[in-house]
Amino acid sequence: MKLARTFLLLILGVSFCATANAQGNYEIQVYGSETQAAGSTMVELHSNFTAKGQRQTIDGVYPTNHAEHETLEITQGLTNWSEVGFYLFTSEQNGTGVQWVGDHIRPRVRVPESWHWPVGVSLSMEAGYQRAAFDRNTWTWEIRPIVDRQKGRFYWAINPALERTWHGPDVDLGLDFAPAVKVSWNFTKTFAAGVEYYADYGSLTDIASLHDQQQQIFPAIDLNVSPKWEINFGVGVGPTAATDHLIVKGILGRRFDWGRHKNAPNR
Repeated sequence: MKLARTFLLLILGVSFCATANAQGNYEIQVYGSETQAAGSTMVELHSNFTAKGQRQTIDGVYPTNHAEHETLEITQGLTNWSEVGFYLFTSEQNGTGVQWVGDHIRPRVRVPESWHWPVGVSLSMEAGYQRAAFDRNTWTWEIRPIVDRQKGRFYWAINPALERTWHGPDVDLGLDFAPAVKVSWNFTKTFAAGVEYYADYGSLTDIASLHDQQQQIFPAIDLNVSPKWEINFGVGVGPTAATDHLIVKGILGRRFDWGRHKNAPNR
């Protein structure tokens, strides 16, 4: 019990210490609390197409309209409670071709199942670089607490992420609040549907007006065809002026087990 309290205090304390826009429109996903099992590797391809977005180059940053983003994510399980992930971001658009955007690294730890908590809890920290042509804040850090639960056919997850710029014009803005939420229902053993919500409310000390907030709502489906596969698809709308207004996203993941365990977690 003392160890559990220490872990919870660590999550709460670190969450208020530091973190910038780590996901953007490259890896649009609400995290579940489970980590990859030791000896397993998850390889995911995140494909996102902005059907209706920013059309102008602003402060040297490319427009997002009709941009296709492909992100390769590789996650390696370290122990039964920890993992580390690596991201390679790319973008393709008429006039610019295929370009490398940047790379991030993301270690994550979770509360072990042996603690028997009523909800799943984990904490990820994502840091990395993105080129100034795609984000003026080139070095960023994100801290993402994750809480979720599967109750019968109903699933929910909350990611109250905090973001911080290390290098760029937003350095002085401090912590940025960018929550993500998912609710879904398992209609069958292999098919689940629900809603994913992503937002960026701006600085914690100066919440942006609704006009300047980023908010996206994605009706989405998950196909649970096998514990080795992850399949997600969604179409998102952005109701605020600061948000890309229509995005189509898909996630295709494959888990590889290296013979060190019998069962791998199914996110």
